[in-house]
Amino acid sequence: MGAGDRLEMLIRRCYAGLETDALRAEVLDRLRGILTVDAAFIATVDPATLLFTSATAEDPLGTVTEAFLDNEFGRSDVNKFTALAAAADPVNSLDHATRGDWSSSSRYVEVMAPLGLGDELRAALRSGGRCWGMICLHRADAGSGFSERELTLVRRLGPHLAEGFRRSLLATKERPATEIGPGVIVLTKGFEVVASSPEAEHWLTELDHHDDPMRRTELPVAVRAAAAQLTHVHELPAAPVLKVRTRAGRWLAVHASTLSGAGDHHIAVVIEPATPTQLGSFLLDLHGLTPAQQRVTELVLRGRSTRQIIEQLHLSPHTVQEHVRAAYDKVGVGSRRELIAALLGDH
Repeated sequence: MGAGDRLEMLIRRCYAGLETDALRAEVLDRLRGILTVDAAFIATVDPATLLFTSATAEDPLGTVTEAFLDNEFGRSDVNKFTALAAAADPVNSLDHATRGDWSSSSRYVEVMAPLGLGDELRAALRSGGRCWGMICLHRADAGSGFSERELTLVRRLGPHLAEGFRRSLLATKERPATEIGPGVIVLTKGFEVVASSPEAEHWLTELDHHDDPMRRTELPVAVRAAAAQLTHVHELPAAPVLKVRTRAGRWLAVHASTLSGAGDHHIAVVIEPATPTQLGSFLLDLHGLTPAQQRVTELVLRGRSTRQIIEQLHLSPHTVQEHVRAAYDKVGVGSRRELIAALLGDH
């Protein structure tokens, strides 16, 4: 099978209904049949905050997570994921961005070079105008970097990976709701755990890959990303709320705040079941509704009648019905009651 056939197979697998962990593992495996990759990082993100919600970091990248987060959220550098997510071209390489002068990147000097890594290819994975994931591919230190052909290949693949990750969140089967409420973790600025509540331990277990909390060696990436952004960005009007779906299919809200008092400052990370307000339009994005369909659907979820929606949005009855039917089709329901149950569930 040639590289072109392998690429087409990988694209088809993005639409196979895989859950997130399975899709991420298969993507990394199949990518190596298309281009040379010596180490890779691949993550899902919350489209509203662009914070990581789950991730795989292959060795040796897993050993430098804190340095990577410090660079991503606190340093000026090329090819930041947030910049790529907003760029006309969401794919770039270190070699291309620095015009071959890798040492002009602090990420290369401080993080990659000590690991024996050279060029890196980064991509923001966008679909429907929203970013659902990030990928970073590394080559062992060498004189040349990723070729333009390889960048073009990832540009072609990116939207399909994004769509795969969006769909993977819908593929996760939801377990019955629990009565467990918000949990709190207190961290040092170096992300060491000072204290945590029993509720937080429960939610950490659901966010982790291991069912046994004694096997957990580090905090889930969603918790570290929320804490890292808070540490470095001081002008935020409020801590962003990160929406994360657990392995059990539950939606959680993760947000951080700074604690001050005697001694060093600490970070409190709150993990709690997400409310409809916190989820906001996220679930509508997740189901692939267009902005026009979202405006109508949001009013349906608030209990507005068709006549009220017509008057509020100044639309024709036909247009409102078309948007409602489109929402039914994309969510996979046949009535308003089912639409509300599917999108809001136990909320």
